[in-house]
Amino acid sequence: MTQRQKLKERMEAKRRETLVKEIAADFARRRAARRMLERGWELNMNFVSGNQFCDITPSGELEEEAATFYWQSRRCFNHIAPTLDTRLARLAKVRPSLEVRAFSDADDDMKTARLCTSILRSVKDRIDLDGIISQATLWSETCGTSFYKVVWNHDDGKVIGTNEAGHSVREGDVNVVALSPFEVYPDTLTAENMQEVSSLIHAKAVPASYIRDKFGVEVAGGDVGDFPLLPYSAASGWKRPADGGERPVLEDAVILIERYTRPDGAHPKGRLEIVAADKLLYEGDLPYCNGDRGGRVLPFIRQTCIALPGAFFGTSVVDRMIPLQRAYNAVRNRKHEFLNRLSTGVIAVEDGSVDAEELAEDGLYPGKVLVYRRGSEKPSFLDGGSVPSEFEKEEERLANEFVLVSGMSEISRNSASPANVTSATGLQLLLDQDTNRMQLSAESVERAVKEVGKQILHLYKQFAGVHRVLRMTGTGGDTEFVAFSKSDISADDVQFAPGYERTAEQKKEDILSLLSLGLLQDGDGKLSDDVRNRVLEALGFGSFENARDISNLHLKKAERENLMLAQQDVEADAYDDHALHRTEHLRALLSGGEKEEGVRARILRHLASHQKLQGGNV
Repeated sequence: MTQRQKLKERMEAKRRETLVKEIAADFARRRAARRMLERGWELNMNFVSGNQFCDITPSGELEEEAATFYWQSRRCFNHIAPTLDTRLARLAKVRPSLEVRAFSDADDDMKTARLCTSILRSVKDRIDLDGIISQATLWSETCGTSFYKVVWNHDDGKVIGTNEAGHSVREGDVNVVALSPFEVYPDTLTAENMQEVSSLIHAKAVPASYIRDKFGVEVAGGDVGDFPLLPYSAASGWKRPADGGERPVLEDAVILIERYTRPDGAHPKGRLEIVAADKLLYEGDLPYCNGDRGGRVLPFIRQTCIALPGAFFGTSVVDRMIPLQRAYNAVRNRKHEFLNRLSTGVIAVEDGSVDAEELAEDGLYPGKVLVYRRGSEKPSFLDGGSVPSEFEKEEERLANEFVLVSGMSEISRNSASPANVTSATGLQLLLDQDTNRMQLSAESVERAVKEVGKQILHLYKQFAGVHRVLRMTGTGGDTEFVAFSKSDISADDVQFAPGYERTAEQKKEDILSLLSLGLLQDGDGKLSDDVRNRVLEALGFGSFENARDISNLHLKKAERENLMLAQQDVEADAYDDHALHRTEHLRALLSGGEKEEGVRARILRHLASHQKLQGGNV
């Protein structure tokens, strides 16, 4: 090795060392800037889990509140957890539908929309997207903000071969991960959306073996006990000890720091730098063309419970309910102390007249023989009065404020209708009001899920390759295989269909209403075979042998023939249902097939073969 090469290597090593120090210092600055935000999130998590006698000290630490007197009641009457459960259940019902709407009525746009919808449905079932959305919504409802990370995992998917080392090579697939706000560090806390963030750090604690397997680099692990960086399982779920007890620790671990930077003048394709244990693991361009028109953007999607102006991290209803929960606990505990004082009593005794220690230990239980000194005053109970009415008034006022602050009325939280509302219309209006109060949270979930769908399609557009097959469940529960290449996906031109996913019960009610109104019948007032089969399948009878006839199979055969007619001539068969086939072929012809002369001629020849077998006009 020449002196010049050695000098070049030393300069490169120095540059990498400087970069690692700069990234570590940048991470430390971002952590320090949002330290109080993290303590607020931890406080929320403690209140949700029932540890409600803790607070943040002026020094920014979470600390257990000590009782003023040893005898004070310190029970928690948790109204936050059931309110959170109700909001999560309500948001699960308004989840947006990942269906792609065609950009126009052209046959190519219709095919692209169907393909993109099939891709999204397949990915949704494979990665359990509903569970990921539920996890992200739990974080956003508790801490105010959550994130989705959409990446392409090259170690996922079907095996397509082996490399020189004998390891399996897979085709890769999309992965979506729900992230807590503890893991995401933006370069500015005043950005109001992801577009205003120029650089973002994703940091978490991982086992040292993960670095070795993923990057092929040996690092020395240690004990990581910093709660915000721990994975959920190692952090014992929600609760962080606020009483100075033992903290959860992840052994033989390191902190993995990934810094993502948007494209700029110096780096037109953006920048991704990965650091762990003072070692630079990766340095290069942003790996994903996940933006519009093939641009490179940060692979993170933000979801908030309640957005704040001029703030990147939102707030949650838990933040608003904590003062009420403190006041409610105080009122209920003081009330119980008063009731205990009334039931057990407070005994007044003259000094030296009785054995005070024995009396304090045993009290005046029924049948007790109390011996007191002759000539002294008899021990007696002090008059404790009655429970003040202010306790009841304050408790009722706080319960009403819970409804106001949380946006959840009694009918949603307790499944109990108000005493002054008895009509079905009035109860429905109350439910609609609860839904309107949650509209901001529901819209944030909808925008986030739609952005996740767009990034999924962009990643398939980039990495799907020239030939790929998706397996999915089709109409009627049949297994379908969808073959496509990345050139078939036009992620920039698709539009997501508006509306939310409806439950099976809601769909059945809608179908029955349409049937009763006669909107599904033809001009003669009859149900066609195709409509009848679809109704039976929607009602859950599609799998019964006698619940459907052969017309559905004819329609599927005609659809397959339309795909073949785009490339070659196809002759009609004598056993075809010619009326159904002609309708399906005419639909393909009028949906864009007439624009291509070759396809138009093949469809017309195929229609002529149906005419020849059946007779009559096309």
